[in-house]
Amino acid sequence: MGRMTPLAPHLPRRAAMLILAAMAIMGLVDNFVRVIAETAGLWQFQVIRSAMAITLLVGVARWRGWRLRPRRWAPVIARSAVLSVGLVLYFAALAVIPVSEAVAGLFTAPIWVMLLSVVVYRQRIGALRIGAAVLGFAGVLLVLRPDGGDASGMTLLPLISGVLYALAALATREWCGGETAQTLLMGFFTAMGLWGLVGLGVLSLIPVEDPPGPDGFALRLWGQMAPAAWFWTGAQAVGSLIAVGMIIRAYQIAEASYVAVFEYALLIFAALWGFLLLGQHIDGWALAGIAAILGSGAVIALRAPRPDPVS
Repeated sequence: MGRMTPLAPHLPRRAAMLILAAMAIMGLVDNFVRVIAETAGLWQFQVIRSAMAITLLVGVARWRGWRLRPRRWAPVIARSAVLSVGLVLYFAALAVIPVSEAVAGLFTAPIWVMLLSVVVYRQRIGALRIGAAVLGFAGVLLVLRPDGGDASGMTLLPLISGVLYALAALATREWCGGETAQTLLMGFFTAMGLWGLVGLGVLSLIPVEDPPGPDGFALRLWGQMAPAAWFWTGAQAVGSLIAVGMIIRAYQIAEASYVAVFEYALLIFAALWGFLLLGQHIDGWALAGIAAILGSGAVIALRAPRPDPVS
């Protein structure tokens, strides 16, 4: 997760393949958060996953000679805090709603980036990008209400996550431009692990009754994790590091505005894996919503002046 200054574009096809592979990995492992939530708690999951990921990252950093220490601590801490809160909310939603719906809410982030850029940095946007924002919001509503039902509190969590993800994107560009991607990745996993410890501390001081299965994910103090939960927690740690590495490489070998569009393939892969592996069906309205979000994101990415990658 971080800002990368891409090299002169010369391998766009390879970059597209790397991004698509990264999105396929993310879409796969995120679908199995529901399996983890059967026996583990959200805060327990974040502590264990972060410990696994940090151990792997530190090991690879020593092997490759990567810098992990921030050059400026305050911006990295602020960005990590905002992004980690957003993704804790995202993971909480993954336990109880289909991953395609959660990803749809999270992927409102480019729309929020555009709107916040106008409000905070007084950037001017054209009618085409305004229309894309409207189309994206319409698509999110279609995905979050695929059966015509009312959106519950849990379906709104990914929308809040999308706002925080957007704030982190702005922080990446404006505050952390001099940091390496590995430094920002280290900051993110550290923050996620700390939130896990905070959650465990609160639940130990104020115990609450947690419902069985995924419904108790956010309220469970420390569950007896099933073998499948351990496996998919490890897959989350390894998969996220591999996927981020692919994203970094993609932005190094091709134009950023070209590469960014392919990140929206996560919506497609999330829905595809959910259907193939978990039998989660998506109706025509939800498919139309996903198409609208993809179109909106493509317009925003292509019209924006060289957007920075955030992953």
